[in-house]
Amino acid sequence: MRIVLDTNLVVSGSLWRGAPRQVLDAAREHKLYLFTSAILLAELEDVLGRPKFADRLALANVTPHKLLSDYAALTRRVEPASIPSVIKDDADDDLVLACGEAALADAIGSGDRHLLRLKEYRGIPILTANEILARLGQST
Repeated sequence: MRIVLDTNLVVSGSLWRGAPRQVLDAAREHKLYLFTSAILLAELEDVLGRPKFADRLALANVTPHKLLSDYAALTRRVEPASIPSVIKDDADDDLVLACGEAALADAIGSGDRHLLRLKEYRGIPILTANEILARLGQST
């Protein structure tokens, strides 16, 4: 499976246990392939640097740079084209959709209500981490 993960799933999977972590582990085990773009990596860097994650990063004994580097190494990078606005309430979500299209993704993984409400974009299903794991035949 070719998957694009929204930043919220990457952060959750990097800093906590649970289904998002299992999705990242599946990529490490080559059970699926993760795709991203330069702009999504920049967003991840920005989010990981926010003060609200400082305690969690310290608890995990990891830096934002290390998490970003590890995630970047786990992914394949694509160059998405611009797409017309789809998510009016959060334009950053359009960047995830564009990446999914450029990656010829089998799914987009997200915990974002705007994306999940959309359900699919140009034939690409938008799934929760649990739904991705179910498609892989794994349970949480």
